[in-house]
Amino acid sequence: MRDAGFLLISLRPSGEHAPLRRLAARHGGRVLAMSPWRIRACDDEDTRTALAEALACPRTLFTSPAAVRAAHALRPLPCESGRKHFGIGEGTRRALQRAGIVQTQAPTRMDSEGLLALPAFTALTAGDEVGLITAPGGRGEIFRQLTARGIRVRRADVYRREPRALAPAGIARLRAALGDTALPVAIALSSGEAFGQWLAQLPDDLAERLRRRATVIAASARLAQLAREHGYPRVNMAASARPRDLLAAIQPSA
Repeated sequence: MRDAGFLLISLRPSGEHAPLRRLAARHGGRVLAMSPWRIRACDDEDTRTALAEALACPRTLFTSPAAVRAAHALRPLPCESGRKHFGIGEGTRRALQRAGIVQTQAPTRMDSEGLLALPAFTALTAGDEVGLITAPGGRGEIFRQLTARGIRVRRADVYRREPRALAPAGIARLRAALGDTALPVAIALSSGEAFGQWLAQLPDDLAERLRRRATVIAASARLAQLAREHGYPRVNMAASARPRDLLAAIQPSA
């Protein structure tokens, strides 16, 4: 893989590496896809009922583009005036627009804390309702903080993350890349859960070499701290989890 100027390890779900791969190539780098999970949309009566209840709320929050796609596959998303739709970040906001929701909002700080700091959420009082469209385990801090304030959260888990064994070929490619001591290596970190599942499957020797060698490109302060807690001293902060922001943050290290 030495024909690349740098190697970027992507932990995005299976089948979702293409945007990062295209941008990395433009910057002279190469992406090594090492998905520790795949996305599986839910399509059952309980999910449809929960989604209908969540979408009936005056405010709905989608936690990822995958949540938007899965919900939209189940039913049209309501776009009448008076409803407020929020995305956890710019990518989710754009996914909502593609699904027909023109008026959407997303925080400048693209994480749970940034979302909860929006005036529309700080103004909520006990008894207010919010629809949360997400996946099991997704954005638990939002659910906890809102319910702690007495806000009724109508949650719909419209997709699930299925663990996926790392491909032996991917591990072999990583081992070969680490054998080139002149090749800069970075890890795109946009999900703490994916990071944990990936680390759990890495051979011990590769994990140790990565801690010494790789720069983590973290999409939030929380993820940057998580990387340091796992022994990665070199961490660059990206403005968001969008591919262009991840690539912009890798350049000082590449």
